Amino acid sequence: MRRISFPVRLTLPFRILEEALDLLFPPRCAGCGRPGALWCAACTAAVIPIMPPVCPGCGIPWPEGDRCPACRTDPLRLAGIRSACLYQGPLRRAVHRLKFHGRYAVARALAPLMADGWARFALEADLLIPVPAHRGRERQRGYNQAALLAEALAEHLSLPVRPEALRRVRATPSQVGLDHLARRANVQGAFQADPRWIAGRRVAVIDDVCTSGATLEACAAALYQAGAVAVWGFTLARVIRQRSLSIPLGGAYGADRAGTEH
Repeated sequence: MRRISFPVRLTLPFRILEEALDLLFPPRCAGCGRPGALWCAACTAAVIPIMPPVCPGCGIPWPEGDRCPACRTDPLRLAGIRSACLYQGPLRRAVHRLKFHGRYAVARALAPLMADGWARFALEADLLIPVPAHRGRERQRGYNQAALLAEALAEHLSLPVRPEALRRVRATPSQVGLDHLARRANVQGAFQADPRWIAGRRVAVIDDVCTSGATLEACAAALYQAGAVAVWGFTLARVIRQRSLSIPLGGAYGADRAGTEH
């Protein structure tokens, strides 16, 4: 049976209905499909958290006190990008399920991973803003997965979420398959921020996955233009290619778990 999805600004009755559906139709793990919970203990154990040290700019694992070559050559406008976990294994499958099925309960089940990452990197912000989807795409899907995660994370951080503070003013083609320069050009000028919510504030832009950081950078450009004093990008997961690192993804990252699938 196909599950029902609700928009991010769920009212209490809708959230109660979603929980009631779980009682009638027991949930399956978003990572492995096993029945019983939306995110199981085995999938939690298979997640690889991103640990310090990281590049102060883009947030990839990097020796302490140094920036990666890309950030030395082309510094970010963002104060920095941080991600909670590597985009691999069961977390990759869970993100896919969240992206294409949009259940708030899945976002809530994954939010503790983000909350742990937020604390691990000692991030600070005055408000959370999800990367906005274009209205047409959000209307078609009925939700925005970044907003689902932002709402769920906010419950752990006791911070306000202001999706209305940033909007996508033009639709953009999918970033899949584009190189870094093409991704940057694809989203340039695609966002507009409302100074009423932004001016003088520290903002964290929330998304599900960071690949190149181009979308987060485009959001930051609009937010700084609206008067933000600092803009961080923070995502649940990060695509990291081993060849781009000076630190192997073993050791603290659990080399014996790096390829875990179940």
